[in-house]
Amino acid sequence: MTCKFLQVAFVLIALSAPNLLMAQDSSIQIHLWKNGAPGFEQKKDEPEQAKDWWVKNIHNPSLSVYLPAKEKANGAAVVICPGGGHRNLVFNAEGKEAALYLNSIGVAAFVLKYRLFREDNSSYTDQHPRQDIFRAMRLVRSMANEYGVDTGRIGVMGFSAGGEVAGWVSYKYTDQYFKKPDAIDLLSARPAFQILIYPGPLAVPEKMPVAAPSTFLLAANEDECCSEPLLKLVQLHRQAKVPVELHLYAQGKHAFNMGTRSTIIGLKNWPQRMAEWLADNGWLIKK
Repeated sequence: MTCKFLQVAFVLIALSAPNLLMAQDSSIQIHLWKNGAPGFEQKKDEPEQAKDWWVKNIHNPSLSVYLPAKEKANGAAVVICPGGGHRNLVFNAEGKEAALYLNSIGVAAFVLKYRLFREDNSSYTDQHPRQDIFRAMRLVRSMANEYGVDTGRIGVMGFSAGGEVAGWVSYKYTDQYFKKPDAIDLLSARPAFQILIYPGPLAVPEKMPVAAPSTFLLAANEDECCSEPLLKLVQLHRQAKVPVELHLYAQGKHAFNMGTRSTIIGLKNWPQRMAEWLADNGWLIKK
């Protein structure tokens, strides 16, 4: 009883004062495939391009690892898919900042650099980021012991176009997306839970599987691109009786990231709503 009380107390403290618990920056980058992406191995050494807020020219997809302090870690983990319209990745504001917030509530975070099929002169199609997210989920599951992760509490999070990438694995998790499977590819890609922040329209499946993960949805009503997909997803979840929580803010438009640069009070505090949802569903209690 005392142990459980202390676990709950820590969750409440973390939710009320997340900035006090921020983790250090990542120094770990893990490529999804040791020898490069299948079919594009010759591109694995081409350098990425990064400036200010974006990263692009991704040919060797990877995970950047952000871990909470050991005394704070609760075993939950999230693979984060930044947005960017499939033309670039908003890596800092929708990757690193999200990872550090999750670390502050005891959650391990893995930021995915996936291939961009709408980038100028891209040789990729939408099948390649699908392949990347499936591999990423399986890779994190394969490294669970190394990073203190509970294989039953690995979720996925996506912003905008990254929400589409997250939705692809959440709603099509039985697909394979590999040609010559190795031991990692034989693991399940299904997320335990899903967090979609102003997801793009490609996130909406034709049919909602009854075993889809429980989902947290958030956007602004003024978002001309991505408020409508949110409402469609709510309807699909409810029809399939898959748990869903929706937060639709009256103001804010698109791409408010983690809310730190927004002037809308509700959007500044939206990560708190996500943390509360994670706590309410038991994902933050160390087991």
